Amino acid sequence: MPDTTKVDDDLLLRDYRPRPHLVTKATHITQPRYPVYDAHNHLGETFGGGWINRPVAALLDRLDEAGVRVYVDLDGGWGEDILQAHLDRIKAAAPARFRVFSGVDWRAWPERGDGFATWAAERLRAQAAWGRGRPQDLEAVRPPSAEPGGRGREDRRRPARPHLADGGRAGPACAHPRGRPGRLLRPAGRRQRALGGAARAPRLALPSPPYPAFLAILEDLARLVARHPGTTFIGAHVGCYAEDLAWVGALLDRCPNFYVDFSARIAELGRQPYSARRFFIQYADRILFGTDSEPDLDTYRIYYRFLKPTTSTSTTAPRRPRRRDAGRFTACTCPTTCWKRSITATRRASSG
Repeated sequence: MPDTTKVDDDLLLRDYRPRPHLVTKATHITQPRYPVYDAHNHLGETFGGGWINRPVAALLDRLDEAGVRVYVDLDGGWGEDILQAHLDRIKAAAPARFRVFSGVDWRAWPERGDGFATWAAERLRAQAAWGRGRPQDLEAVRPPSAEPGGRGREDRRRPARPHLADGGRAGPACAHPRGRPGRLLRPAGRRQRALGGAARAPRLALPSPPYPAFLAILEDLARLVARHPGTTFIGAHVGCYAEDLAWVGALLDRCPNFYVDFSARIAELGRQPYSARRFFIQYADRILFGTDSEPDLDTYRIYYRFLKPTTSTSTTAPRRPRRRDAGRFTACTCPTTCWKRSITATRRASSG
């Protein structure tokens, strides 16, 4: 009979599969209490499961089943031909159900040089007309990948400022900073929380050195938001810094034009349930619902459970190739009024 008390000295971390033994009531939520405005999601091949190529009727059926009233597609910002395809395919079929974000073509920067910002503002005005006033994704403001050693971080951003200032005149303007998890911008090693995260996605890792420090990039973003009070900024993934809610809250306090969504960050929020609860209560009208995981029914239901005020057990996020490090989270005990106020914030931030 094998000795089950002996620990295998040769056990590898990749083979370690612990099982939870906590016994408690399981809560399964299939429908949200209020209609959902999913302010951060995708439909393209890379991040959206290829739903852009599936029948629109099937997509609408999925959203109805999940209780999602409005779906914001961020995949229109990678070229005007792609934007037109998304508008023609989904926006035209159900204009009240979809919002499509647009963007500027960064490949034109080397060719246009100092005239890039003026050209970008013109293109955004044209895109706004195509979408009949939908919000625009001014991708110039996402936290930059920057060059090694910090070269060009500020001056690379400077040409983008005129079209940020012009964005409000082009129609409902909405800049959408997108941040990689902080762990991918810090050196990998034994002190890294998500061990192997950077190893599984080396192309996403931008550690400092040689790249600019993570906090330097965030402070650069904060200055940009403050310089353009007429543009609404939605900081994806809890303002790009779910690990420090005090920092995000301070930016929300300073800049009324700054909003956040909590897409793809319920694992980080679940590790700080009390702080997360206070954050959601204090900034409920500045927080947008989003999942960043395509219209996946299981994911929606996990997010609904996360927002349930009386849930106290842990849950495991769906395991998919690009969500391997989602991990477990402890449900945030947010009052259900957050749902109503978050819907109001979503409407305000993405009006039109």
